[in-house]
Order: sequence, then structure tokens, then C-alpha cells
Amino acid sequence: IARIDEYIVDKARDIVDRLIADHPDQRCDFVDHVAAALPLEIICDMMGIPAEDYRRIFQWTNTILGVGDPDFVTSYDDLMAHSLEMFTYAQELGQSRRDDPQDDITSVMMSATLDGDGVDGEQLTAQEFGSFFILLVVAGNETTRNSISHGMKALTDFPDQRERLYADWDGLARTGVEEIVRWASPVIHFRRTATEDTEIAGQRIEAGEKVVMFYGSGNRDERVFEDPYRFDVGRPLQPAQVGFGAGGPHFCLGANLARRELIVMFDEIRRRLPSLRITGEPSYLQSNFINGIKRLECSWD
Repeated sequence: IARIDEYIVDKARDIVDRLIADHPDQRCDFVDHVAAALPLEIICDMMGIPAEDYRRIFQWTNTILGVGDPDFVTSYDDLMAHSLEMFTYAQELGQSRRDDPQDDITSVMMSATLDGDGVDGEQLTAQEFGSFFILLVVAGNETTRNSISHGMKALTDFPDQRERLYADWDGLARTGVEEIVRWASPVIHFRRTATEDTEIAGQRIEAGEKVVMFYGSGNRDERVFEDPYRFDVGRPLQPAQVGFGAGGPHFCLGANLARRELIVMFDEIRRRLPSLRITGEPSYLQSNFINGIKRLECSWD
């Protein structure tokens, strides 16, 4: 993250440059032109995906996480077709980097020799990389996009908090970003399997039983967070919000990248477009998995 920090700053600056130049009427879809642009372009660049393919990656990720929303997926066959297209693209990219390594994550992964149980001395196959590529690219842009979108809406809905954050950016940027992720809870749920008998809040759970965790509920647990339905950019960092998975082996691999993207993007907006605000009702993704916003009109003075 430290190595690409300057790149993230440059990318956020470029996005705001384009926003101003391309929208002389000073209004646009915040999701498409701001929230989606930063994490998408950064993860694509990190993976070695050329700029001319950014839009195609954006459409594929919308489809894969848009199951159940008629704007994106109309049938299971459509979902499988788009997933196969992305998988094939990933295999081709992986093989090209194995043949001709570049300075990107794809090249590192395709050339690495793994050590561990059952994989001593083995490399990822193109098929294995294809699956991991989909996971990394989809997760690397979709959740951060929705955190930025929900965050901008919250800063519009609570102008006192926006004024407070913008006025003391150095003091509140870190807590403000954690509060945005808590407020957004971009992933609705995940399921885990109990590996041993246990008990949670008086509920017996047997080994092998499935347990569903709802992150929005955890992030608004009144036993943990004081006044959890209040958006507070100065909320203490402890107890920690659970939007990144709450620790353990399943903690979000890209948490630090997401935090940095959020800080840099909102800092760029704060400095250059402080009057930017959401002006319409969000068009929410119809999903029981992702707390997504598809479209979000905004304007600035």
C-alpha cells in the first residue's frame, strides 16, 4: 500500500479532473464517475489489466454480484456466460504474464512457487488463477465503491458531520473512514460452518452447523456501539466496526487498500469539490448479499 500510495493520490486527482471537465453542468451519477472509478481503476492496474478493458471488468463485476437485480442478471444462463467470459479473460491474462512477466500482481502470482501442505514446489495453474482473479477483482472494487457511495450520501444527509470532518480532516479522517464503513456495511452477510460445538448468547451451535453472520446487525449492535444509529465521524476506533470481517483468517485481504482509497477520495472531494452533495434518491441494488447502490445523482456548485 505504501508503494502505490502516490499512485492512489494521482488517480483520485485524475478522477476529479475528469469529473469537472466532463460535466460542465456540475451534475453526474456519483457511482459511475466517482465511487466506482477509483477502486476499479486501481485494482485493474495492480492486476495488470489494460485501461481499454476497465469498462468490461466493471460490467462483469456488476453481473457477478448483481444476481437477482433485473438491471444486471436476467437468468442463470446469463450469469454463467458472463462468469465464463471473465474466467477465460483471466486465464489468458495469467498465461501471458507467465510467458512475459510484468510489474503487476498477476505476474507475481503466476511465477510464485507455493510452499505448504500439498503444494510444495507447485505453481498456480491458469485455471486456479482464473478463479482467484475473479474473487480479487470483484472484491477489490465492488465493496469499496459502495462504501464511497454510502459515505457520500451520509455526508449529505448529515451536513453537520460533513462540516466537522472537512474542518478537521487530519484529526478525523481515520475515524471518519471507519464510521463510513460501519454505516455502509457493504457486505450484508457471510456464512460459516462451526468446526466445534460452541454456544453464542445462550444458543447452542453444534459442530458442522451453518451460521450466518449479518454485518449490518453487528455494526449496529447497541451492546457494543453507543447510539449505533447515529452517524458520527468522530466515533472511537475501539470497539472496531466489523465491515471488514472482524478479524481472524477471513479478515478482508484488501482492508488497508480500501481504507486508503476512501481517505484519498474523500480528501480530494473535500479540497476541490467541498460543495458536492447527493441530490437524488439512491437506486439500490436488489441483492441479499451486497448493500449496493447502482445510481446516485450528485451536483456541486
